[in-house]
Amino acid sequence: MNHFYFTKMSGAGNDFILFDGKINPDLHLTPQIIRNICERRNGIGSDGVLFLSDIKEYAFKMEYFNADGSTGSLCGNGARCSILYGNESGRYDRERIKFFANGNEYFGQVLNSSLVKLDLQPPSELKRNFKIKAAKQLINASFLNTGSPHVVINIRDVMKDPGNPNSFYDNLDQFPVIEVGKEIRYHKDFEPVGTNVNFIDFRDDVVRIRTYERGVEDETMACGTGSTAAAIVASINGFKKQPIRLGVKSGAELVVDFKIDNQFVYDVSLIGPAAVTFKGELII
Repeated sequence: MNHFYFTKMSGAGNDFILFDGKINPDLHLTPQIIRNICERRNGIGSDGVLFLSDIKEYAFKMEYFNADGSTGSLCGNGARCSILYGNESGRYDRERIKFFANGNEYFGQVLNSSLVKLDLQPPSELKRNFKIKAAKQLINASFLNTGSPHVVINIRDVMKDPGNPNSFYDNLDQFPVIEVGKEIRYHKDFEPVGTNVNFIDFRDDVVRIRTYERGVEDETMACGTGSTAAAIVASINGFKKQPIRLGVKSGAELVVDFKIDNQFVYDVSLIGPAAVTFKGELII
């Protein structure tokens, strides 16, 4: 049996198991190991796994694995947790950190004891206001890749009863996120990789959001790249308040800021809470 050491972290309610390659040089993560330790009854339990390793010219390299063992996309809240860990573990001593993840370089900053900022790459693949068939109806949706692919849907564009055009949802708490989200996540239009699905509603100056995440295959308490996508789509579609505050399922708040020039989006940042919840030893 081998003993490995982990840090459990939370980014606005998104929870992660973080392994530091410096502390665990012999750890080799397989999809099965990841599935086992992310399982919430017999494992540690988390939405995903973060693995930090050394890389030249960067504070660290971050690898992210979904709870089902898959990889290949950016996790915004996981990146913010990694920035906090990098700061607390002494991996860098400058105010602004540069790290490598998902084939790109990123920057971030610990703003205070509870808030961490991530600067993202410009998003891509924007597709506005198209129709997707789901929940026995055609639903207005938008799509944006913010490091991970995201569909964004305003719940007021979804009918409770497809036979009644006056039965649109008006309460995000009552929306069937898992049922509709799962159907769209596996929709043929997004094959073969699938998509994450975000459902939003507007309350005063806050965009409320709930997210169905691929790889977790469930609703999560928060999603950083999803919140970023939702904020950008909301702005392009007329929500003028910036920076945009988003209320996530956990009750935490994320803040997304960006600039838009002729629908080109740049200078994108994500700010929100991040914290170490506990540390432990894993026996494999």
